[in-house]
Amino acid sequence: MFCGRSCARIFREKNSVSSRPSEDESMNEMRRLSHKVTMNFWHFEWCTKYRYRMMQRLEIKNLVQAAIRKAASEHGIVFRILSVLPEHVHVLATLPQGMTDSRALGLLKGRSSFLIFRNREHVRLRYPKGHFWAPSSYSATVGVNDLETCEAYIKNQEAHHNVVFS
Repeated sequence: MFCGRSCARIFREKNSVSSRPSEDESMNEMRRLSHKVTMNFWHFEWCTKYRYRMMQRLEIKNLVQAAIRKAASEHGIVFRILSVLPEHVHVLATLPQGMTDSRALGLLKGRSSFLIFRNREHVRLRYPKGHFWAPSSYSATVGVNDLETCEAYIKNQEAHHNVVFS
Protein backbone atom coordinates (compact mmCIF):
# COMPACT_ATOMS: atom_id res chain seq x y z
CA MET A 1 0.00 0.00 0.00
CA PHE A 2 2.78 2.42 0.92
CA CYS A 3 6.34 2.34 -0.30
CA GLY A 4 7.77 3.18 3.11
CA ARG A 5 7.50 5.16 6.31
CA SER A 6 7.72 8.55 4.61
CA CYS A 7 4.78 7.81 2.29
CA ALA A 8 2.68 6.54 5.17
CA ARG A 9 3.49 9.68 7.16
CA ILE A 10 2.56 11.95 4.24
CA PHE A 11 -0.69 10.04 3.69
CA ARG A 12 -1.55 10.33 7.39
CA GLU A 13 -0.80 14.07 7.45
CA LYS A 14 -2.96 14.74 4.37
CA ASN A 15 -5.91 12.72 5.66
CA SER A 16 -5.83 13.70 9.32
CA VAL A 17 -8.59 16.00 10.57
CA SER A 18 -7.01 16.96 13.88
CA SER A 19 -3.45 16.81 15.09
CA ARG A 20 -4.32 14.78 18.20
CA PRO A 21 -6.22 11.52 17.69
CA SER A 22 -9.08 10.61 19.98
CA GLU A 23 -8.87 7.50 22.17
CA ASP A 24 -11.06 5.57 19.72
CA GLU A 25 -8.88 6.56 16.75
CA SER A 26 -5.67 5.63 18.55
CA MET A 27 -7.08 2.14 19.20
CA ASN A 28 -7.66 1.73 15.45
CA GLU A 29 -4.18 2.86 14.44
CA MET A 30 -1.53 0.42 13.41
CA ARG A 31 1.35 -0.11 15.82
CA ARG A 32 4.69 0.29 14.16
CA LEU A 33 7.36 -2.12 15.34
CA SER A 34 10.93 -2.55 14.09
CA HIS A 35 10.04 -4.93 11.24
CA LYS A 36 6.27 -4.89 10.93
CA VAL A 37 3.09 -2.93 11.25
CA THR A 38 0.39 -4.60 13.33
CA MET A 39 -3.06 -4.24 14.85
CA ASN A 40 -4.46 -7.06 16.99
CA PHE A 41 -7.70 -7.37 18.91
CA TRP A 42 -8.70 -10.22 21.21
CA HIS A 43 -12.11 -11.05 22.63
CA PHE A 44 -11.76 -12.68 26.06
CA GLU A 45 -14.49 -14.14 28.25
CA TRP A 46 -14.11 -15.83 31.62
CA CYS A 47 -16.39 -16.54 34.55
CA THR A 48 -16.27 -16.89 38.31
CA LYS A 49 -15.63 -20.28 39.81
CA TYR A 50 -18.84 -22.36 39.99
CA ARG A 51 -20.50 -19.43 38.13
CA TYR A 52 -21.42 -17.80 41.42
CA ARG A 53 -23.01 -14.39 40.83
CA MET A 54 -20.33 -12.55 42.78
CA MET A 55 -20.57 -9.27 40.86
CA GLN A 56 -24.32 -8.80 41.39
CA ARG A 57 -23.71 -5.93 43.82
CA LEU A 58 -22.51 -2.73 42.18
CA GLU A 59 -19.77 -2.30 44.81
CA ILE A 60 -18.17 -5.67 43.98
CA LYS A 61 -18.68 -5.11 40.24
CA ASN A 62 -16.74 -1.84 40.43
CA LEU A 63 -14.01 -3.50 42.51
CA VAL A 64 -13.65 -6.33 39.98
CA GLN A 65 -13.59 -3.85 37.10
CA ALA A 66 -10.89 -1.77 38.80
CA ALA A 67 -8.83 -4.87 39.66
CA ILE A 68 -8.94 -6.11 36.06
CA ARG A 69 -8.02 -2.65 34.71
CA LYS A 70 -5.09 -2.42 37.17
CA ALA A 71 -3.85 -5.87 36.18
CA ALA A 72 -4.04 -4.88 32.51
CA SER A 73 -2.19 -1.61 32.99
CA GLU A 74 0.60 -3.37 34.91
CA HIS A 75 1.23 -5.71 31.96
CA GLY A 76 0.68 -3.37 29.01
CA ILE A 77 -2.70 -4.78 27.96
CA VAL A 78 -4.98 -2.10 26.48
CA PHE A 79 -8.75 -2.49 26.77
CA ARG A 80 -11.13 -1.28 24.13
CA ILE A 81 -14.19 -2.55 26.05
CA LEU A 82 -14.54 -4.17 29.47
CA SER A 83 -17.95 -5.50 30.52
CA VAL A 84 -18.40 -7.06 33.96
CA LEU A 85 -21.59 -9.09 34.42
CA PRO A 86 -22.75 -10.87 37.60
CA GLU A 87 -20.99 -14.16 36.84
CA HIS A 88 -18.69 -13.47 33.87
CA VAL A 89 -16.51 -10.86 32.17
CA HIS A 90 -16.17 -9.85 28.51
CA VAL A 91 -13.10 -7.96 27.28
CA LEU A 92 -12.01 -6.62 23.90
CA ALA A 93 -8.29 -5.93 24.24
CA THR A 94 -5.02 -5.35 22.43
CA LEU A 95 -2.02 -7.32 23.69
CA PRO A 96 1.60 -6.19 23.71
CA GLN A 97 4.01 -7.67 21.22
CA GLY A 98 5.00 -11.24 22.07
CA MET A 99 2.23 -11.88 24.62
CA THR A 100 0.02 -14.89 23.96
CA ASP A 101 -3.67 -14.99 24.74
CA SER A 102 -3.22 -17.67 27.41
CA ARG A 103 -0.49 -15.63 29.12
CA ALA A 104 -2.68 -12.51 29.05
CA LEU A 105 -5.64 -14.38 30.54
CA GLY A 106 -3.44 -15.89 33.25
CA LEU A 107 -2.07 -12.47 34.18
CA LEU A 108 -5.49 -10.78 34.18
CA LYS A 109 -7.21 -13.53 36.16
CA GLY A 110 -4.40 -14.09 38.63
CA ARG A 111 -3.60 -10.48 39.47
CA SER A 112 -7.25 -9.38 39.60
CA SER A 113 -8.09 -12.30 41.89
CA PHE A 114 -5.26 -11.31 44.22
CA LEU A 115 -6.44 -7.68 44.29
CA ILE A 116 -10.06 -8.66 44.92
CA PHE A 117 -9.18 -10.90 47.87
CA ARG A 118 -6.84 -8.28 49.29
CA ASN A 119 -9.48 -5.53 49.17
CA ARG A 120 -12.53 -7.55 50.25
CA GLU A 121 -11.61 -10.34 52.65
CA HIS A 122 -15.23 -11.50 53.00
CA VAL A 123 -15.09 -12.72 49.37
CA ARG A 124 -12.65 -15.40 50.54
CA LEU A 125 -15.47 -16.97 52.57
CA ARG A 126 -17.01 -18.12 49.29
CA TYR A 127 -13.63 -19.20 47.87
CA PRO A 128 -11.49 -20.52 50.77
CA LYS A 129 -8.74 -21.83 48.46
CA GLY A 130 -8.32 -18.42 46.84
CA HIS A 131 -9.52 -19.24 43.31
CA PHE A 132 -11.95 -16.49 42.32
CA TRP A 133 -12.02 -17.29 38.59
CA ALA A 134 -12.83 -20.60 36.93
CA PRO A 135 -9.89 -22.30 35.20
CA SER A 136 -11.63 -22.21 31.81
CA SER A 137 -11.91 -19.21 29.50
CA TYR A 138 -12.63 -18.16 25.92
CA SER A 139 -10.36 -16.21 23.60
CA ALA A 140 -10.56 -15.37 19.92
CA THR A 141 -8.97 -12.86 17.61
CA VAL A 142 -11.21 -10.19 16.15
CA GLY A 143 -10.55 -8.87 12.67
CA VAL A 144 -10.92 -5.24 11.74
CA ASN A 145 -14.04 -6.03 9.69
CA ASP A 146 -15.72 -7.73 12.68
CA LEU A 147 -14.65 -5.17 15.28
CA GLU A 148 -17.93 -3.24 15.35
CA THR A 149 -19.95 -6.47 15.57
CA CYS A 150 -17.88 -7.68 18.52
CA GLU A 151 -18.19 -4.30 20.26
CA ALA A 152 -21.96 -4.34 19.84
CA TYR A 153 -22.10 -7.92 21.15
CA ILE A 154 -20.15 -7.03 24.30
CA LYS A 155 -22.10 -3.80 24.93
CA ASN A 156 -25.40 -5.68 24.53
CA GLN A 157 -24.59 -8.36 27.14
CA GLU A 158 -26.36 -6.63 30.06
CA ALA A 159 -29.59 -6.42 28.06
CA HIS A 160 -29.15 -9.97 26.75
CA HIS A 161 -28.84 -11.42 30.26
CA ASN A 162 -31.44 -9.05 31.78
CA VAL A 163 -28.93 -7.83 34.35
CA VAL A 164 -29.84 -5.31 37.04
CA PHE A 165 -27.07 -4.47 39.49
CA SER A 166 -28.11 -3.78 43.08
